[in-house]
Amino acid sequence: LLLALQVRLVMKGHSFIRENVPRVLSSVKDKSGTVHIPRISQYLYFLFAPTLIYRDSYPRNPTIRWSYVATKFAQVLGSLFYAYYIFVRLCIPQFRNSSQETFNLRGLVLCIFNSILPGVLILFLVFFAFLHCWLNAFAEMLRFADRMFYK
Repeated sequence: LLLALQVRLVMKGHSFIRENVPRVLSSVKDKSGTVHIPRISQYLYFLFAPTLIYRDSYPRNPTIRWSYVATKFAQVLGSLFYAYYIFVRLCIPQFRNSSQETFNLRGLVLCIFNSILPGVLILFLVFFAFLHCWLNAFAEMLRFADRMFYK
């Protein structure tokens, strides 16, 4: 989780520098009196907005739909509880039974193959919970209007 957060911050920092350094260098080279430096509020909004491309302004919604935000957070919680249920009911019993027996390769392979389908279901739930529900909830709270997360 920390590594993913650090990678996101490095990618956002790279985008911020890539978009702003050429503007500053061109204004210094032209010896114009005005240098357009982004405000701190623009940078902070960019850090929390669900995008990796820096712009000085983004399309914004006029209002926040709090019922939509609550629905998305409820879907995140529902996905987490469902993933926990799948894990407890389908994954843990496989490995609990194998821990009481002596080690054999056949038993390990059977445990792994019996856990593939629940693991894939959990991955789909994580994808839905984070990339769809979590990012849409924060986009709505930030009034971020461009919702093309999957492109």
